[in-house]
Amino acid sequence: MNQTNFVAKIYHRFRNLILYGIIGGFCSALDFVIYTVLCHFDILPYLWANVLSVHIGIFTSFVLNRQLNFKIKDKTPQRFLSFYFVGLIGLGISSLMLYLMVDYAHWNEIICKLITIVVVALVQFFLNKYITFKPSKQ
Repeated sequence: MNQTNFVAKIYHRFRNLILYGIIGGFCSALDFVIYTVLCHFDILPYLWANVLSVHIGIFTSFVLNRQLNFKIKDKTPQRFLSFYFVGLIGLGISSLMLYLMVDYAHWNEIICKLITIVVVALVQFFLNKYITFKPSKQ
């Protein structure tokens, strides 16, 4: 098997994960930039900044994953509610982690946000792949 076929085979096998990672990277960067600006300029306390930035990330991620990655366009309201619920789970995880790391460990809130993004992205990928964007049985 030549290298091109090998790469194509790997891409095909892990396409959803790769695209989810690219879209997730973009949405995580958007989340991080908004959070950082809100915290750096003292616009909002860090936990409120997290709530706002995560929500923007959730909405952006749903649209991009629906259109470009999973390409499943039926039952949009139900899928959005499921995706949003998964996003709220991620928000809960990130807020708890931020609170523990910032208020108890006294770490920098920007560094802590980076840590939470990695943890939450992994959890949400599996929840969204197997719940939100699971193909409908017809």
